[in-house]
Amino acid sequence: MSIELILALTTGAALFGVGIYGALSQTNLVMIMMGVELILAGAMVNLVAFWRFLHPDTAAGQMFVLIVMTVMAIEMAVGFGVAIARFRSRGSVEMEEAVELKG
Repeated sequence: MSIELILALTTGAALFGVGIYGALSQTNLVMIMMGVELILAGAMVNLVAFWRFLHPDTAAGQMFVLIVMTVMAIEMAVGFGVAIARFRSRGSVEMEEAVELKG
């Protein structure tokens, strides 16, 4: 394996790990969404690294990265919509206070 691949995979794993920690340790909805975004970004960095290492001349990896970026944007839009609606109705975006959202 090349040093570039190892460096990219280490960076992706670090982003993924920080995202897992951020998503599981926070109680604020916005901070949880930021953790999920870091998880997706770490997965995308690893995907690009493997794609570039295994198939540098095909465009399938680029299409998959565009799909992941679209999912990231949709997730943030929906999450911020829920956070804004929650803040307007209850005055807080803390997840510990959102027990009535279960269903």
